[in-house]
Amino acid sequence: MATYLALLRGINVSGQNTMRMPELQDSCASLGLGDVRTYLQSGNLIFSARRSAASRLATAIQAKILRDFGYEVPVLVMPRAELDLLVNSNPLRPQSGAEEKTFHATFLFAPVAQSGFQALELPAAAGETALLLGRTVLLHCPHGYGRTKLNNGYFERALGVVATTRNWRTVRALQQLCETP
Repeated sequence: MATYLALLRGINVSGQNTMRMPELQDSCASLGLGDVRTYLQSGNLIFSARRSAASRLATAIQAKILRDFGYEVPVLVMPRAELDLLVNSNPLRPQSGAEEKTFHATFLFAPVAQSGFQALELPAAAGETALLLGRTVLLHCPHGYGRTKLNNGYFERALGVVATTRNWRTVRALQQLCETP
């Protein structure tokens, strides 16, 4: 069995697409996924499954959510190894816990060419940084994510892909949850 992370986009946001996490866990467990756990209320799932294509798992979870909850929710699944690589090779990685709140990761649901990303005219404020690492845009927003124009909506429009953003503290917590059965 392999460990996977699933990120759901747009649930429990401003009263939209509300799902209780215990019900989501039960729904996913009924697919045959093992050790299903959630983190926070924003659609973060950790689970184990027989080795399978991440896209196949995402499609199954997305269809199950539609059947059980009535919501069309984009789902991104990544193997634990991909999450580990992202966390361990992040060149923007914060050096102290206090800084951690200014770092974010925008997960893209489809690959984007590095050349396409580099061609963007980023609306970055002074001190802000964004770089593409695999299918993830790593962000440093020293003025706060609520103030940046480098937000989830910007990257969805500019790159033409569905995306979901997590703060770096959540990304690290998800990595730690993947380590514990």
